[in-house]
Amino acid sequence: MICRLIDLRNKEVVNINNGECLGAVCDVEIDTCCARVLALIIYGKPKLFGLLGKEEDIIIKWENIECIGEDTVLVRCVCTPRNDCKKCYGLFDRLMG
Repeated sequence: MICRLIDLRNKEVVNINNGECLGAVCDVEIDTCCARVLALIIYGKPKLFGLLGKEEDIIIKWENIECIGEDTVLVRCVCTPRNDCKKCYGLFDRLMG
């Protein structure tokens, strides 16, 4: 399968360690000296429609990519789940951050 950067851009990224969907590929980090792809970047989700900023971006190094398929990219990484902390707090705490 041949995959161009434009094709890679909107593929879903799934962590095979825990089955979590991390989001879609938003950007690619390229080393222009070696002409090599270094990492995939998934932008953080906006908080309260972007008014309170956004979560941190997820950067997945090329070495952690296991498989690039037709619709998804399977990665093996140790990422902290985005929503674990927010489940414990009330509505106000979830909105504020």
